[in-house]
Amino acid sequence: MFNIDSHEINYLPVLPQRPLPIVIIGAGGIVNDAHLPAYRKAGFEVVGITNRTRARAEKLAATWGIPHVYDSVAEAVAHAPANAVYDITIMPEQFVETLNQLPDGAGVLIQKPMGDYFWQSQEILEVCRRKNLVAAINCQLRFAPYVAAAREMLRQGLIGELYDMEVRVTLETPWELFPHVMVHPRLEIQYHSIHYIDLIRSFLGEPARVLAKTLRHPAKALSSSRSTILFDYGDTMHAVINTNHDHSFGPENQESFIKWEGTKGAIKARMGLLMDYPNGVPDKFEYCLLREGEKPVWHTVALEGSWFPDAFMGTMGSLMRYKNGETDVLPTSVEDVIKTMAVVEAAYASSDGNATTSGSNRENVTS
Repeated sequence: MFNIDSHEINYLPVLPQRPLPIVIIGAGGIVNDAHLPAYRKAGFEVVGITNRTRARAEKLAATWGIPHVYDSVAEAVAHAPANAVYDITIMPEQFVETLNQLPDGAGVLIQKPMGDYFWQSQEILEVCRRKNLVAAINCQLRFAPYVAAAREMLRQGLIGELYDMEVRVTLETPWELFPHVMVHPRLEIQYHSIHYIDLIRSFLGEPARVLAKTLRHPAKALSSSRSTILFDYGDTMHAVINTNHDHSFGPENQESFIKWEGTKGAIKARMGLLMDYPNGVPDKFEYCLLREGEKPVWHTVALEGSWFPDAFMGTMGSLMRYKNGETDVLPTSVEDVIKTMAVVEAAYASSDGNATTSGSNRENVTS
């Protein structure tokens, strides 16, 4: 916790009273860099792992002390504890096939995005409903310490009525670290700005319209690397995402932040992870509260943890708590994140030339 004018702000993730055993399906870099460090920090037990290339799973198992490596999803399910939670970290086109092999009613955390296209998102939602899976999408930015702190400050009314929310990313992203992703025909919004779309939805709800343009670099083979996305929430709320992954001009003018402005104050959070990725730079959490007769002053508060790996404790922890009946809220459920995917689809429709788009439901995605 930290104090702001005598107000205590809870921002650390709430962990389950009874952690459930985890079986991981997939052994990509994100598992080593974020999932497993987060689970170790939270005290979660990973009982098994499987991957199409067994050697990758064996390497992670040896590094992280995972007792069982399986040759297939079917073998992993056959040997998993009855109360296991499945952590799916493979590519979206493999989700439906994998979900169909899980036990009915199982808990499952699915890596974002929830499909590469909206029709895939609908298929994923259908199989989760049909099998009665307790299913969440790993939209973990919602649980980053600086996001949780900002959310709590807003809940307490410390910055008043929120009227402006901005995400800005201006840096050089090493897409080559993600070979399976960098070749995607929907790169920037589908695999990066989706984090911010989901984040804005989690604060502001469903927009009436989405206006967007996603662009490629003239000298790069990437499908897109810069985007602007504007959300319509009426005539007082300004919500915008601006990303530029092509800023190859040194660190001096790079930016990576989320900003909330309200009638009584403002909050700005630097997302240090994205700058000089994967090394990152320190996060920074600042706030300014307006006081009558006083000049505005910004204060910096040190928060514990960061997006990687701490936010991953939040997504998995919330799933476990919901599965246990410790809470009746599953923040990133498939039923909620399908709406994020509708906004993503709306953004692409707008970028492709549809002037009026809406992300509030599937019927309004394009006009």
